[in-house]
Amino acid sequence: MPDWSAYLVTGESLSAGRTTREVVERAIEGGVGVVQLREKDRSVRERYEMGTEIRELCRAHGVAFVVNDRVDLAQALDADGVHLGDDDLPVPVARELLGEEAIVGRSVSTVAAARDAEAAGADYLGVGTIYRTGSKSDIPEDEHGVGPERVAAIADAVDIPFVGIGGITAENADAVARAGADGVAVITAVTRADDPAAATAALREAVERGTRERS
Repeated sequence: MPDWSAYLVTGESLSAGRTTREVVERAIEGGVGVVQLREKDRSVRERYEMGTEIRELCRAHGVAFVVNDRVDLAQALDADGVHLGDDDLPVPVARELLGEEAIVGRSVSTVAAARDAEAAGADYLGVGTIYRTGSKSDIPEDEHGVGPERVAAIADAVDIPFVGIGGITAENADAVARAGADGVAVITAVTRADDPAAATAALREAVERGTRERS
């Protein structure tokens, strides 16, 4: 299993004029453990072309590479796995298509959904939205996130690793880890940072601090 401490979700439109490749290269320097190809505003062909570069970068540095939503794209890219949401293929179907060695993740926001995903065979969870986030346009204005309290409840309910996602920064990542998360997943905290390597390292340090305080 990967090092979940710092998990980057890509988004070139949120990368301060830099390419996703440039951001991933810098995040790898900072110690990222997982890179998820998201790029919701790009065509599948564009994501494939971008993904071939990112896959090679990740493989060269021992970083896990997963694809958001699309099992077919994960197959085409020979990715390490896929991350699924509510509207995507069920976990068992993705597992059958990608194989037993693939990493299959699932987005959840409740304890019940976390238990269901674990029972379905998910390898890890993305729990959120933890805090308000600026990277998604479909979250209601009054949605303030589930907070560390939900993280703690899910940590008590499941045995598989999970990362918190949504509005996470180096300033609040320690609280998420202290509540029980194995790491944090971010977009803009790295993609918009002046120095993505330093931002990634700061997230790792915050997670490590929160984990120490939990134990």
